Amino acid sequence: MVESCPGGRSGSIAHVIYCVVPEPLADELFDRLAGYYEGDPNVSVIVERRSAERREPGAPAGGKRELRDRRRARVAGEFPPIIAP
Repeated sequence: MVESCPGGRSGSIAHVIYCVVPEPLADELFDRLAGYYEGDPNVSVIVERRSAERREPGAPAGGKRELRDRRRARVAGEFPPIIAP
């Protein structure tokens, strides 16, 4: 299940269900499933068009990936000593 914000409205998140039809069965099933779910705005029927896996074991990465630390850098210095009352 994928969450999306229909119409760009913030604050109201609707759940969208993707009914994925394999490409070899698209001629037989797509129109039937699209017709079945046409009255439900929370269901989208799509055809899977991937022909191969994008990431195979041992395959090199895209090459342009940049690893960075997203956390804020720490402030330089030390905390002052705490004096008990």
